[in-house]
Amino acid sequence: MTASDIRAGMPTSSKVLCGVYAAIAVAALIATWSQNLAYSGHGADLLRVFWEDTKANPASRSITADIALFLLAAAVLMVAEARKHGVKYVWAYIVGGFLIAISVTFPLFLIAREVRLSRTEANRLSTPDTVGLVALAVAVAAFTIWVDVL
Repeated sequence: MTASDIRAGMPTSSKVLCGVYAAIAVAALIATWSQNLAYSGHGADLLRVFWEDTKANPASRSITADIALFLLAAAVLMVAEARKHGVKYVWAYIVGGFLIAISVTFPLFLIAREVRLSRTEANRLSTPDTVGLVALAVAVAAFTIWVDVL
């Protein structure tokens, strides 16, 4: 079965959800790695300097702890869901979370999960859920641009 065969059998709501997850993964890759590349001038000290900078002040320590604990919760969910729904290569997504960014690999895992789920049931979001998620997406996008660019 090819990827186009899978997409053809997916409900529209699942296709939209996968598109949203893909957009988040691409935005996360750009936002995180545009900043990670700023550390490339540190040569062999790259990782040491990067991790030291995550402890620069209370705000950076807070967000670093927040992301680390989110990664742990996401990893638990990913393994449980992968086993429950037969999603392959779950540990590649988790390791990728450490090497690339969890904000990139978690949405990729969610795409793989949605593909598996779409074979059995359609995803249904209520109108208030959809409006709330769109509003949250706009706010997070604006915040990410503010942090990453401005």
